[in-house]
Amino acid sequence: MTEVTAAATKAKTAKYPTPPSDLPNMEAPKAFHEIAEKGVAHAEDTYEKAKVAAEQATDLLKNAHTTAAKGATEYNLKVLEIARINTNTAFDYAQELLGVKSLPEFVELSTAHARKQSEAMTTQTKELAELAVKVATEIAAPLKTGVSKAFSTLAA
Repeated sequence: MTEVTAAATKAKTAKYPTPPSDLPNMEAPKAFHEIAEKGVAHAEDTYEKAKVAAEQATDLLKNAHTTAAKGATEYNLKVLEIARINTNTAFDYAQELLGVKSLPEFVELSTAHARKQSEAMTTQTKELAELAVKVATEIAAPLKTGVSKAFSTLAA
């Protein structure tokens, strides 16, 4: 094992011969320089376009996040409003139940309450769905436009 380690160490520390300094100095052809310059110019142009697109995407995402936060707040406020209305309706119903004197009156009151709550739930669900669609549209429209714009910037 020692011989193997010694040989590996010797191979690592071996010096490579330096090239002779009397080789002729060769210049690259002019066409090579032109191609290299065009490649560098193209890379710089592509970099600038990508940088602009990235900045636009960042702004777009910031705006989308702001819109989403605003929409979520609006949606949550609507949910809280609906919960408040439903809670008040439930307390009103409970209070009305305390005044019931007969079974037919109880059935009539309960049926009317169930019908009213069913209609309210349908309306509330529709309002929440419309609000969710509005928020989603407000978020998606600028994103779609921005992504199209970013890709057209890169393609140009």
